[in-house]
Amino acid sequence: MMKWIFQLSLATVILILGSTSTFAKERLFVLTDIENEPDDAQSMVRLLSYANHFDIEGLVATTSIHQRDQTAAWRIREIVDAYRKVQANLSLHEPGYPTADALLSVLREGRPDYGMNAVGEGMDSSGSDWLIEVADRDEDRPLWVTVWGGPNVLAQALWKVRATRSAEELAKFVARLRVYTISDQDNSGPWIRKTFPDLFYIASPGMHAGGAYHHATWSGISGDKFHARFTGADFSLVNNYWVDHNIRRNKGPLGAEYPRIEFLMEGDTPSFLGLVENGLNTPGKPHWGSWGGRYEFYTPRYQRWHQEPETRPFWTNAEDEVMGVDGNWHQTNHATIWRWRSAYQNDFAARVNWGTQSYAEANHPPVVKLGHPAELTASKGETVQLSARGTGDPDGDALSYHWFYYPEVGTFTTSSGTSGQPVPIKNFDQREASFVVPSGRVMPPGTGTMHIILEVTDHGSPRLTRYGRVIVNVE
Repeated sequence: MMKWIFQLSLATVILILGSTSTFAKERLFVLTDIENEPDDAQSMVRLLSYANHFDIEGLVATTSIHQRDQTAAWRIREIVDAYRKVQANLSLHEPGYPTADALLSVLREGRPDYGMNAVGEGMDSSGSDWLIEVADRDEDRPLWVTVWGGPNVLAQALWKVRATRSAEELAKFVARLRVYTISDQDNSGPWIRKTFPDLFYIASPGMHAGGAYHHATWSGISGDKFHARFTGADFSLVNNYWVDHNIRRNKGPLGAEYPRIEFLMEGDTPSFLGLVENGLNTPGKPHWGSWGGRYEFYTPRYQRWHQEPETRPFWTNAEDEVMGVDGNWHQTNHATIWRWRSAYQNDFAARVNWGTQSYAEANHPPVVKLGHPAELTASKGETVQLSARGTGDPDGDALSYHWFYYPEVGTFTTSSGTSGQPVPIKNFDQREASFVVPSGRVMPPGTGTMHIILEVTDHGSPRLTRYGRVIVNVE
């Protein structure tokens, strides 16, 4: 009887605090060269553990430089069949998980050929035709096309629309798309960027053979020792020991489909991780920073790993300055992802647990609410009061708070000489905090925006984090 009362009270808390059913899901279309190496299957397992955070409208098996003449839709089907066995249990923890049949209904394939060889007259595939059909839907929301391998399915869809529609209709089609590619894994990526200059495109451009992966932002997900070879992040969260103990062993059918790491863990995951609703991620604003990294809009200069010079601006590599676990400051594009590593790894581990645990056994993320509007106005020298009143935890766990200034994101530029944290926040680890808008050592024009991030972490197991973002307009 007490257990029923406890579970009822948890459900009541969720209703009071809000649930994931209240946010607008992003539309998602995935292109994956799954089975070229284990990391695509790893990312697919993580994607399905978050399947209620998106409207998944396409799962398309493709080729890439690493898998030139075959596709592997069968592997996606295997993972979705494992998801079928846990979908009902996942739905006990958060609403909105699609059925396995719904996911299989959007499974398609690209042509089993490399790059631009599969683009042009007569090169349609079930994948490219489906992408056109999905993008043509009467939707206010954009369609996010995440490219884990080669983008020639996207290239063919764009080629066909350009060849069969008016310039106005083509522009309308292009405006519906949001593309995030994991480097260039065939030669169709540069063609897309220069041929469709208005296409929203996130990329760290270049080919692996020239060393592009070493410089790519997405390598920050786990490339500490393989591709990117950086320091500062906690590597113990992205190795096979962590995977075995938190994802694979005795974690149910979905976790069992997660392969062990051979090169790096989940290189493709950043393409969708920034679309998860967590209070930090802001799809459509890559320069604001997210679990998927941070990007700025410019035309990158030619590098030796590029296939050709870039001809247009797009969203590409940016740097954050972050204190590492080694006690040193690190300023790199990789840090824009690894700075959030403990949060997104714990979150994944918890969601895999949801596949087999009851609500009472599992941990669930806190619900962050600000005690004031998310956008404030202040003047230089003014004290800004910050509040997380209304924040709570569905499991009744104690909460830790951390307010910090994210200087790389805003347009108000200042430095008080403190590396990485130029604006001190009083009571930064409390529910109520404050800071003084700097008035000295401010770059002209002395106005702009400041982004203050609130991290709220519960004391459950594993510890889960959600965020609030406060934008202060300095006048």
